Amino acid sequence: MRYQELSYWLSTVDEPLTPRPPLGGDADADVVIVGAGYTGLWTAYYLALADPTLRITVLEAEIAGYGASGRNGGWCSALFPTSLPALARRHGRDAALRMQRAMQATVREVGRVVAAEDLDCDWHLGGTVTLARSAAQLGRARAEVAQAHAHGLTADDLVLLDAAEAAARCAADGVRGGTYTPHCAVVHPARLVRGLARAVERRGVTVHERTPVTAIRAGAAVTPAGAVRAPVVVRATEGYTPGLPGQRRVVAPVYSLMVATAPLPEETWARIGLAERETFSDHRHVIIYGQRTADGRLAFGGRGAPYHFGSRVRPEFDREPRVFAALRRTLGELFPALGPQVPVTHTWGGPLGVARDWSASVGLDRATGLAWAGGYVGDGVATTNLAGRTLADLILGADSDLTDLPWVGHRSPRWEPEPLRWLAVNAGLRVMLSADRAELRTGRSARRAAVFQRLLGH
Repeated sequence: MRYQELSYWLSTVDEPLTPRPPLGGDADADVVIVGAGYTGLWTAYYLALADPTLRITVLEAEIAGYGASGRNGGWCSALFPTSLPALARRHGRDAALRMQRAMQATVREVGRVVAAEDLDCDWHLGGTVTLARSAAQLGRARAEVAQAHAHGLTADDLVLLDAAEAAARCAADGVRGGTYTPHCAVVHPARLVRGLARAVERRGVTVHERTPVTAIRAGAAVTPAGAVRAPVVVRATEGYTPGLPGQRRVVAPVYSLMVATAPLPEETWARIGLAERETFSDHRHVIIYGQRTADGRLAFGGRGAPYHFGSRVRPEFDREPRVFAALRRTLGELFPALGPQVPVTHTWGGPLGVARDWSASVGLDRATGLAWAGGYVGDGVATTNLAGRTLADLILGADSDLTDLPWVGHRSPRWEPEPLRWLAVNAGLRVMLSADRAELRTGRSARRAAVFQRLLGH
């Protein structure tokens, strides 16, 4: 497999993507981690820091960063899949605010480790501007800020922008206003995950690549080459979780796709903005997301690809020409300065994990030694770091502020069996796409999309 072709990010790492040696047979460890993406590697990193005597083994089906960690939008943000009001309804206002503050601190923690480990990943803390380009979107922007402030955040965390203020940061066409938060950094995600793999190896962690895990059970992770026996087994497989026995309905693997432009000339950037390399989005229902890369490209992505029956995950699903065309068209609509033919050089995609109640979770069953983290809904670059630190505390038996956060031990309901799962996910996607088109055309809010989001608890 040519791993460099999986994403723009993996094509621009400064190393050959040669797989590490696979597992050679049965082995023993104190902790075995399934998955060498951000979740697995952050967990290994903090465990090794806390107790260098631990025998830690990471098993990866392909290479470190093969999944979402090497293909995402490069937002290290304080976004959490469950909204602040939804968290407050479930756990109370104080717990919801603690969760949000923990996410904000996590952005800074990732930046600290990037500096401490000298990870060359184009890290830059520029915040996020979320644009409003219709009356309905502007209404949602106002409501978001009001709800955030009502739940304990301040203008230092999230502020409403008027049209001029929003356009000063990101001069997209038709901007009516927006919001800004400083709690986000841009990052080259593949360089981050590859650097993190080297950092854990320096601390004595064993990483086996090209070692697919076929089953997870109490006391062992099973592979075709043998089993790694350990009292603690961590599942860190996110969108690939349904491929494990008994895990088919734990998360729904939903695809997010991206494009990257050629490097843009400075005169084009002068018209677009993003001078502080702010990440950008808008207040539509179906998520879009973008960043200005360190080498002067627009890396831009969004949802819109269909969910595949039976939670299937296949390489051919990474590429949907219809969705790539829509992303290119949307970029041109946002930034007319790109010209009639947006100069796209890279296209890619991959699955992310969505829990039935839209809630990420982390936990450890002490009776079985089985631990897990995931369900990030695409907000995983920072959340995985919080998961890794929390799992380390849980595994080591430490009572901390992290182990008391409301997502710890949460058990999401399972997704419905097929064909109900396929019908529900794809029907919801169609509703939200239709709502976005209607809002941009008429300016009026579409109620059906809001109802669907409330059903998911978002």
